[in-house]
Amino acid sequence: MATANLASADAVRRWLMLALISVSAFLPMTTWFSATAITPQLTRLWGLSPAQGAWVTGAVQIGFAAGALASSIAGILDVVSLRKVIGISALVAAAANLCLLIVPSVTLLLLARLATGVALAGVYPPALKLVSTWFNHRRGTALGALLAALTLGSAFPHLLSAQATELAWQDVILATSLAAALGAALILCFGAEGPHSFARSAFDPRQIKTILRNRALALANIGYLGHMWELYAMWGWILAYIRAGAPGLGISSPRIVSLLAFLVVASGGIGSILGGVAADRIGRTATAAVMMTVSGLCTLMIGLVFDGPLWLFIAVAIVWGMTVIGDSAQFSAMATELSDPRYVGTALSLQLSAGIALTFVSIHLTSFVAENVGWRWSFLVLAPGPLLGVAAMLLLRRMPAARQIANGSR
Repeated sequence: MATANLASADAVRRWLMLALISVSAFLPMTTWFSATAITPQLTRLWGLSPAQGAWVTGAVQIGFAAGALASSIAGILDVVSLRKVIGISALVAAAANLCLLIVPSVTLLLLARLATGVALAGVYPPALKLVSTWFNHRRGTALGALLAALTLGSAFPHLLSAQATELAWQDVILATSLAAALGAALILCFGAEGPHSFARSAFDPRQIKTILRNRALALANIGYLGHMWELYAMWGWILAYIRAGAPGLGISSPRIVSLLAFLVVASGGIGSILGGVAADRIGRTATAAVMMTVSGLCTLMIGLVFDGPLWLFIAVAIVWGMTVIGDSAQFSAMATELSDPRYVGTALSLQLSAGIALTFVSIHLTSFVAENVGWRWSFLVLAPGPLLGVAAMLLLRRMPAARQIANGSR
């Protein structure tokens, strides 16, 4: 009886810690798209060109990629306390985000966004590793729940923007900065590593070479790159896409446009949880392949319903929002399972830095196509990403090393 009670108490503590880490990560991640959600207001204020508007989102991506790559090379997440890394990084993100209220030029505006991205590289990867220390079994579900929180964090600025008046864009920045600071306080005061902590290691630059030579991990990373080619371009431009299609869809209110963008991105939270549960039951590679197949089809279908009917456009967009992120946590889980336990943090940072760097290309390519062809078919350039990802998952599934994934479920 005592053993059963102890096991029950441990399970409760695991899930409570998952909730704490998820909230602590969700709050800082609201700064990721804080400026993207108010791009129309910033464009009017600064007279931003379409290219500069793309940089409002792209600068965060570049900053994140640079920060994650630097963290990977230095092996920070395998040496330093994860709780402290997340907390300090969240505080830096809050400060960088607040700078949008006082910057005197577009150049400094973009530098502030770059700094925000660098800071968030200290929130996302260590949160993934920290959750993994609490879950050996059902890790896919746990990471799916964390990604659901991060997805809601990315969607939240759109909800704030939908409620803001024309002159209240500053409220979006203030609210997201305060949220990031609160997340820092929570993780610093109450966060802790779990019983399945990975072995700590000393800094060794040769670990990067070891990670790159891992063929199974390489396929997981290729799948992740295909997934990321699609994800952030969709998230970054869905507001502009809906705004461009609004006349044909019968939408006349900017508030409704922002609200719909929020619903599309936020639906990914449901997709992440469903993807996590499915991955723990039928396998990560199968779940990722199915998610990318559906999301890839949505990149083709969204243009067909660009002019409505509205209900069908919303249906396709919501399905896309669910599946475009529904597999993301599973690539992170595969990185923890296929890499050397001593260098899990480095492997996660390397995976994320490469993926985020690639999003810079897809974000700008989508913008280029939209400017020259129109928004309707701009998302077609994202279709090759999930196609590549599906191929990588099918190849990985056939490898003997795949037995290390999801306790043998692959």
